[in-house]
Amino acid sequence: MIKNKICYLILFFFLLSALPALGSKEQKAIQVTGYVRLVGSSPLASLVISGENREWYIEREEHSKLVDLQQQAVTVKGTEYYIDLVFANGDPAGRQYYLKNIKIISP
Repeated sequence: MIKNKICYLILFFFLLSALPALGSKEQKAIQVTGYVRLVGSSPLASLVISGENREWYIEREEHSKLVDLQQQAVTVKGTEYYIDLVFANGDPAGRQYYLKNIKIISP
């Protein structure tokens, strides 16, 4: 029973590591305005910037730049890319957008 759980856990992390391969090859520089929020639960909590019509997940390496600005409106410049999400049955589940190379314009 424990061996099965370990095998499933290893498979889960292997599949999780393959997700970026499903993402966009196109990366573009954008300026984003929105609120910095913490979503999820520990230890996998993520910072996002919630704009009017989209949320951008912040790469973990960039968290230190924005963690002190939680619940505040910010304007940042950065590089946007996305990952296409897929349900287990193969149907499209939308896109998850990310920001990297962030420069804070105004807190």
